[in-house]
Amino acid sequence: MSGFFNGKNINELFSGLLRFLAKNPPKNSGRTAEIVSSKPISSRLYSSEIKKCTLIPGDGIGPEISAAVQQIFESAKVPIEWESVDVTPVRGPDGKFGIPQAAIDSVNRNKIGLKGPLMTPVGKGHRSLNLALRKEFNLYANVRPCRSLEGYKTLYDDVDVVTIRENTEGEYSGIEHEIVDGVVQSIKLITEDASRRVAEFAFQYAKENKRKKVTAVHKANIMRMSDGLFLRCCRDMAKKYPDVKFEERYLDTVCLNMVQDPSKYDVLVMPNLYGDILSDMCAGLVGGLGLTPSGNIGLNGALFESVHGTAPDIAGQDKANPTALLLSAVMMLRYMQLTPYADKIERACFETIKEAKYLTGDLGGKAKCSEFTNEICSKISQS
Repeated sequence: MSGFFNGKNINELFSGLLRFLAKNPPKNSGRTAEIVSSKPISSRLYSSEIKKCTLIPGDGIGPEISAAVQQIFESAKVPIEWESVDVTPVRGPDGKFGIPQAAIDSVNRNKIGLKGPLMTPVGKGHRSLNLALRKEFNLYANVRPCRSLEGYKTLYDDVDVVTIRENTEGEYSGIEHEIVDGVVQSIKLITEDASRRVAEFAFQYAKENKRKKVTAVHKANIMRMSDGLFLRCCRDMAKKYPDVKFEERYLDTVCLNMVQDPSKYDVLVMPNLYGDILSDMCAGLVGGLGLTPSGNIGLNGALFESVHGTAPDIAGQDKANPTALLLSAVMMLRYMQLTPYADKIERACFETIKEAKYLTGDLGGKAKCSEFTNEICSKISQS
């Protein structure tokens, strides 16, 4: 078997494949990305009139935390009409399961959406719905702010970092196959277009949000071509933003430093897999995924989501914590330039957590989801 891999056949086979992929990048990758970190796609889309947003309640606890967000939005009189869609997978012509066309049409029509947690069965024939949504709508940048919440004590105080993750390629490109029995190969696809696009997004985000530093996270010392290309794109983009400090750090170094002193970092930008891991680790610094918002920004729209699991063990029992989905919805409102509503809802949520009278079980309390939600609504009505 070792002779098989030492020969030229494997290199010739896959070098040809990679040349093809480089010349034929993913759909829309050649387009110039509009920077939308805190600006809407078009100011006309988000006037004072009521606008529709796609709502994907999700699985498990998804429907009940989605209902909580809807109740809070209604209490705050947010000018939004929800268009709820079902993304239960349907079998396609290739025999694999995918997103229903009605859900795709809704997001394409509304250009913005909010998504609860989705479950993907493990095994052949099942695509990750989360990954499918990102690819379908070219949601190239995942933004996840991790900030300490006053009144909720963790091992770390004053954490305030933002992870920005390339969302469409890398190890999650889905290019894998079995070479021979018992030997599987997975290809990490990195393109200049996608790398440059997310690097520009990170620097623009830092500039618009008055952040001081962008850190490129990589392993170019090992993956010299793939991570090397990503790093080169970040370096080139840094030259266009002289007012934003730029540094580059190895992934393992960042992980070590992050648990020692999170204040060393501000905005971090990285390829797909690294971002998946590091963003979860950062969430752990501030209390977990149940308190962490997330937004996926694309060329033609955005999808905001809670990134925790479906928690089927407590589904339907009024025990779920809606904070992550609510704060993701707050991100959505700021993206839509509905900042006064965002500020009002966020303030009520933070005050409820700080007072600690109506905390759900995952936050150390005994309150029900409905009680937590009602308290936030009460604070909004009093503001």
